[in-house]
Amino acid sequence: MTTSLELCPPPLIPRETLFGNPEGDSARVSPDGARLAYLAPHDGKQSVWVRTIGARDDRVVAHDPVRPLPWATWQGDGRHILYLQDRAGDENYHLYQVDLEGGAPRDLTPGEHLRALPLALDARFPQEALVTLNARTPRLLDVHRVNLAAGLAELDTENSGDVIAWLVDNALVVRAAVAQVAGGSYVIRVRDGASAPWRVLDEVAFADGAPRLVAFSSDDRALFAISAKDANANRLVRYDLATAERVVVLEDPEYDVERVFVDPATHDVVAAAVCKERLVWAALTASFAEELDALRVVDDGDFSIEDASADGATLIVRYRHDARPEEFYAYDRARHRASFLFCSRPPLLAYELAPMRPVAFPARDGLPLRGYLTLPVGAAPRRLPMVLYVHGGPWYRDRWGYEPIVQWLANRGYAVLQVNFRGSTGYGKAFLNAGNREWAGAMRTDLLDARDWAVAEGYADPARIAIFGGSYGGYAVLTALAWTPDAFACGVDIVGPSDLRTFLAAIPAYWEPMRQLLTERVGDDPEFLKSQSPLFRAPSIRVPLLVVHGANDPRVKQQESDQLVEALRGSGVPVQYLVFDNEGHGLAHPANLKRFAALAEAFLAAALGGRIEPPQPDEAFASFLC
Repeated sequence: MTTSLELCPPPLIPRETLFGNPEGDSARVSPDGARLAYLAPHDGKQSVWVRTIGARDDRVVAHDPVRPLPWATWQGDGRHILYLQDRAGDENYHLYQVDLEGGAPRDLTPGEHLRALPLALDARFPQEALVTLNARTPRLLDVHRVNLAAGLAELDTENSGDVIAWLVDNALVVRAAVAQVAGGSYVIRVRDGASAPWRVLDEVAFADGAPRLVAFSSDDRALFAISAKDANANRLVRYDLATAERVVVLEDPEYDVERVFVDPATHDVVAAAVCKERLVWAALTASFAEELDALRVVDDGDFSIEDASADGATLIVRYRHDARPEEFYAYDRARHRASFLFCSRPPLLAYELAPMRPVAFPARDGLPLRGYLTLPVGAAPRRLPMVLYVHGGPWYRDRWGYEPIVQWLANRGYAVLQVNFRGSTGYGKAFLNAGNREWAGAMRTDLLDARDWAVAEGYADPARIAIFGGSYGGYAVLTALAWTPDAFACGVDIVGPSDLRTFLAAIPAYWEPMRQLLTERVGDDPEFLKSQSPLFRAPSIRVPLLVVHGANDPRVKQQESDQLVEALRGSGVPVQYLVFDNEGHGLAHPANLKRFAALAEAFLAAALGGRIEPPQPDEAFASFLC
């Protein structure tokens, strides 16, 4: 017997509502706590806007008519905004400065084929910024000190050739680094000042993972880091710089510490969060416990502290939910009061979104696997068409919270299963290391086990399951279809590598310090890599495949998709190939994302039988098909 709910599917959510520009994102507070900078659309592209908190005087201060701006923040003087931009997705970011009182933006890191990323900004040093920049040699990111008044960047700290991360102290001096040394292990190096020699504070085995530098203590006598040394999961630890003694500050036996908040008023580490099924914060000082309690009351979403004023009196807090878009608040610590700033996508509030629930099941070898299941609204949860949505990285993890791809698929009638397969982060080093050199091995079979679990539980119709993913997730799509041709009805591969040999031979120059990590986690023997590459099993693929790539992808070159599509077409496999000339590793332009979604929606419906929104005039994709 059917219910009325089953007979009344929810209205189709327009692709524009799901994939168009968010109306507000990435909020940052000015050093004095009076104004807000945020990303929002202007003439169709994400731009930087500024407004007074509590007023409606919003105005655009930075805009690129060609490409969306991905990141912006305040300069310490409160008069300038700093932002990043690359060219057509090449990820060679430059740091720009714009004066709120007028004038053209200034490129602070000019030059060709350079990659600049912010390392440190501090309102106590309003005319300085530290950036990592590969100006001296393409493969190494040195630290440069930028004079923000003069617009000049000078070499500050040279990379010795093995450094993969840097940290500055409270005087804006580079005093800590993480390096991967011969043999693959990591060392934390520190020094007592800008002219002092480096020394090793600690050594960390490769199996423990790369330690993550967090902050110096307020007196600069201790260093906080996140590390799994002598533990399974990443812990927050404190090193005494004089004695090298290491003390555990926060730990969980199974899940990694993921976030840390440093109070800008005191420069103390006052809170940290562990990502379990959801994000769980813990206060590290008695005084900040009251703030966390107040933030938990504001909203039932998972929150993160995105920014703070220079005196720490105003916090910018983002709340993430599974079935509604993100929301941003300004929190007044003196009054313990939160003020709503904006919702990222207000039009979505008119629709009923699908809740996401945590799931767990064993892999075929008994390893516990965890993930999230999203079921379509208005449908009985039995024998549904399903999409197995595979995250990229692969050293990443799916999390609870709103995800536009997931909600799009659920709204079209599909169950969506996301699994954190072995090799994913967040679940401790044993789980991470279980994925070493298993890209087409146990990592692949974990995905098959997730599929089989959904079928056994009755959620999924075994004849109507697709696999869909980007980057490593795209590679996982290809291996699933090549190794087990009958397991899925179709696949969607976005920027996935097809031949691990050509992929690793073409990594960006600035990834070279990570070469040992790639060797240990992926492999280096050419015959082994060939055996793990779906390109050489392409004739085994029998179901329809949609392949998508950005022509300027610096991580996974377009060659990876070109050679795959050529092999598939030579074998008579039905494949559609979509290439965007103005994209890199993924789709940054909402217009391209909507074009892709329009094509993918019809593609999935043909194989699985889901719902389709009629094509819109601005979603034409034929000219991008190859």
